[in-house]
Amino acid sequence: MAVFTEVPYDEAAAFLRRVGLGDLRAMAVCSGGIENTNYFVDTDRGEYVLTLFERLAWEQLPFYLHLMQHLAKRGLPVPKPAPDAEGRILHRLKGKPATVVGRLRGRCELSPDARHCGAVGDMLARMHLAGKDYARHQPNLRGLPWWTETVPALLPYVGKDQCKLLLDELDFQTKVAASSGYAALPRGPVHADLFRDNVMFQGGCLSGVLDFYFAGCDTFLFDIGVCLNDWCVDLGNGRIDAVRRAAFLNAYQSARPLVAEEQRLLPTLERAAALRFWISRLWDCHIPREAAVLKVHDPSHFERVLRQRVSDAAGAGIFYLPERTLGQPRP
Repeated sequence: MAVFTEVPYDEAAAFLRRVGLGDLRAMAVCSGGIENTNYFVDTDRGEYVLTLFERLAWEQLPFYLHLMQHLAKRGLPVPKPAPDAEGRILHRLKGKPATVVGRLRGRCELSPDARHCGAVGDMLARMHLAGKDYARHQPNLRGLPWWTETVPALLPYVGKDQCKLLLDELDFQTKVAASSGYAALPRGPVHADLFRDNVMFQGGCLSGVLDFYFAGCDTFLFDIGVCLNDWCVDLGNGRIDAVRRAAFLNAYQSARPLVAEEQRLLPTLERAAALRFWISRLWDCHIPREAAVLKVHDPSHFERVLRQRVSDAAGAGIFYLPERTLGQPRP
């Protein structure tokens, strides 16, 4: 979590009193992410996270905040936005949209085993099921249109081989997105960023799911691909760990079985997820914003993941064939 807008202690205290959260006792910077300004704030009424939104527009934010509220009401361990006396959960601070959510307990597991991956798979399926009746709609803002817009801006910063991979994979995913098989995939609200540092565990159990500010309506399979590419890979080479992958998918399907088209397109959507995060990390690395505290993630990791997924697909004989089914060997 980054800090782009510095909030003095006295201004944070006045803001928290104004929204009815009591007197500020302690305040500390959250420095792990890269999109918004975040502070841990403790008051005499509880422990919270104060977020100022740096990129998302006021009009976009109700989708995320009400989705968190929706999931929390269904018993899922997600940050619940704290309402003021009028029930409002979106505010302004330092000229920016802001919110305060309850802080969840536990810690992230950065070296997960099969047990952790199974817990995440089960939670993701339950989130997908719980979100199916969520009334608001907003597209995944980091989906294909954003990739198409962003890749040309990145080409001057990458080498020839990277340029070719970006353009080839973007072309591949564009064709996939236009296929009838892709159109048939189940979809709804997705987290779209459920990495190891966005899940908390306590006492051996999954205790919290964080950071819904990349959420949007997309295929559930894309969400699964995002998770498999982080929770179930060797971070050194991008290769899938078969044991962790099986644990994740078995747990997910125990709650929401994949339909046949999802099973066939899973390798393709894993590639899509790898491309999405390679693009965004290249963007943050080469075209960064100024911030008081900012940690930029290494883009080469998702280049390795994408190359490995492309290699896996080629080894399995999986190609895109216009007007044919995806995931079938080329004749």
